[in-house]
Amino acid sequence: MAGETVINVRGLTKTFRTFKKQPGLKAALKSLVRRDYEQVTAVRDVSFEVREGEFVGFLGPNGAGKTTTLKMLAGLLYPSSGEATVLGFTPWERADGYRRQFALLLGQKNQLWWDLPASESLALNARIYGIPAFEAQRTVGELSQLLDVQKKLDVMVRELSLGERMKMELIASLLHGPRVLFLDEPTIGLDVVSQKKVREFLRHHNATRRTTILLTSHYMADIEELCDRVVIIDRGAIFFDGRLAEVIDRFADHKLVTIHSPEAATCSKEHLARYGEVVDQTEEVVKLKVKRDRVIAVCKALLDELTVKDIDIEEVPVEEIIRQLFGSR
Repeated sequence: MAGETVINVRGLTKTFRTFKKQPGLKAALKSLVRRDYEQVTAVRDVSFEVREGEFVGFLGPNGAGKTTTLKMLAGLLYPSSGEATVLGFTPWERADGYRRQFALLLGQKNQLWWDLPASESLALNARIYGIPAFEAQRTVGELSQLLDVQKKLDVMVRELSLGERMKMELIASLLHGPRVLFLDEPTIGLDVVSQKKVREFLRHHNATRRTTILLTSHYMADIEELCDRVVIIDRGAIFFDGRLAEVIDRFADHKLVTIHSPEAATCSKEHLARYGEVVDQTEEVVKLKVKRDRVIAVCKALLDELTVKDIDIEEVPVEEIIRQLFGSR
């Protein structure tokens, strides 16, 4: 059960002043004297709340403003306008009390020393946070066991695989026991086994420690397995905030109907198109994308028309819904 509000964002906006370079030598010489700039809005009037213990997915296409929002909440960027509090602190004031209670993990950035063994980097992090050596060793031992990297602690970070390095980065982020964790693409580039291990670890950590987690990811498997609630942002603005199941109800107007029949191969696509979009057709299987309000009628018609061995009705995968949603916008 979610507790008190720990992240409170109101009207957060961030604009950047960028140099607008024109092509050609003449324009390049001219820019030495006078430069033209333009304002780019990365985040526009964003507002949301996250309660203690929630695991929230923060979705959006590339350039939507997700990472910029996380960086403002971590105090790395100052907003152009708006306000936000995390654990009662204003992030960009960078109070010491706040920095000891949150962690930001960027999947494409390193926080461990490349030429040191992972154990030494973790020991250095522990000293920075003032964590007693025995407590740090206990925490590293516990987390490395959960992530199955105990035997890799004395390996140089640069010699670790991508999956092993990301697990070490997770340990470094959680070493000081943060109450809030910002995760930006933590499984990017990982193989399927490593992704699964990281997801299981994050689910366990959230459940046992009640850590509040805000997660961005392009892998819908991460979101579906970990997050009940999603905040969807596009072009810097939020256009959906609610339960993941509501995304299907609000934005998917089709269902997938799969018919198993020995007569499947004899049906022409033109004929099947009367019922819906043909997604797949083999010798004994036909899969159709059918409008929600026509599913019952289509199933009845196909049952009357074909010798049906089995029939499946399922929702369109969330990943496809999100992809189509962003594409249409």
